[in-house]
Amino acid sequence: MNLASQSGEAGAGQLLFANFNQDNTSLAVGSKSGYKFFSLSSVDKLEQIYECTDTEDVCIVERLFSSSLVAIVSLKAPRKLKVCHFKKGTEICNYSYSNTILAVKLNRQRLIVCLEESLYIHNIRDMKVLHTIRETPPNPAGLCALSIHNDNGYLAYPGSATIGEVQVFDTMNLRAANMIPAHDSPLAALAFDSSGTKLATASEKGTVIRVFSIPEGQKLFEFRRGVKRCVSICSLAFSMDSMFLSASSNTETVHIFKLETVKEKIQKIPRLLVGASDGYLYMYNLDPQEGGECTLMKQHKLDGSMETTNEILDSASHDCPLVTQTYNAAVATGTHVPSSPTRLAYADELGAVGGACLEEEASALRLEEDSEHPPMILRTD
Repeated sequence: MNLASQSGEAGAGQLLFANFNQDNTSLAVGSKSGYKFFSLSSVDKLEQIYECTDTEDVCIVERLFSSSLVAIVSLKAPRKLKVCHFKKGTEICNYSYSNTILAVKLNRQRLIVCLEESLYIHNIRDMKVLHTIRETPPNPAGLCALSIHNDNGYLAYPGSATIGEVQVFDTMNLRAANMIPAHDSPLAALAFDSSGTKLATASEKGTVIRVFSIPEGQKLFEFRRGVKRCVSICSLAFSMDSMFLSASSNTETVHIFKLETVKEKIQKIPRLLVGASDGYLYMYNLDPQEGGECTLMKQHKLDGSMETTNEILDSASHDCPLVTQTYNAAVATGTHVPSSPTRLAYADELGAVGGACLEEEASALRLEEDSEHPPMILRTD
């Protein structure tokens, strides 16, 4: 999630972006000084596995599962996407677009770049532009979701700026799949489950969260939050087994909904991870049988340090995640965002300038393996 904090506080002001990778095994953090990756294999320790300070003001950093492939956008060049091999420290390719990049989504087949009124679909094997969805309804928040499953590549994005229509696009076959009339109000959040067969939606009112089957568009579940007043849903996320759905909001709360009855006894305690704009990662225990309020177990500063349970209880200022203005919101409200340096005329027929070449003799790719990355040679404009 783009954060680009407007706060003057030292800790929060450094954080511009925080997001989990596709299988929730690592956390990517972008800041004014660069970007970092943290491993989420342990509750007791937040292990920093990589740090880059070569690129400043990183407002988007997306990692492809646990591979070395990373997509980066900075505030200093908000129209330019860089695709890098972070372990080798090399840039694979770069693309420039006609407008500010608001979101980037990855799976093992496709890379999606979301602008305010268009979406670009790249083949992740060679980064060529396969298709452009043009003249989409104004989407200043860069709202979109991409299925991570290998057998499908559905892309969901708003179909209207005034009502909650969801357009579902098949990025593998490059054709529209469905239109779902999800809400009466404009959309605020979208999320696929790990199988790509369920899509969760929330509107700007924030009172109702719905789950639909994909690609059919049949409503499967409907959840209502416990308060009648409208709230802003910041994000939706399924558990990897699709049993639970979490929803965070500007009320500094996270709601968790159970989608299905747990048939087998859960041997391990499920946990809720919350990356917040105050520069902390919060870890909560969840009781799937009884429900109720989640128990805060650990909280980690995203600079790699950790606070103990006693420090958590003594630190009232960090009991709840803070919510600040996002980078996308700053773009939407006209807040000044540095533009990219002057480039050649924007003339590419598909709307993206730059790219890389696929090696002709490349062997069959194994993108299902996390250690693999597209065999692209370095070539920049």
